[in-house]
Amino acid sequence: MNHTYKVLNSDIELFAAALSQVRVYVVQSLGEDVLSVVDYGGTVEKFSPDTIKIAGAYYMRNQFELE
Repeated sequence: MNHTYKVLNSDIELFAAALSQVRVYVVQSLGEDVLSVVDYGGTVEKFSPDTIKIAGAYYMRNQFELE
């Protein structure tokens, strides 16, 4: 099975993900082409310019990628 992921960067993308209740993964870059899934996540509950709340946990938007 092949999956395509979209990195959610903008507020509008996060808002659309929150409205559609899609599962969002929290990913951290470990190098040039190396990614580590920090949390298999859940739905977006809340977000601000600095943080995002996914499945009850807060993450700093500038430290993680959201897919």
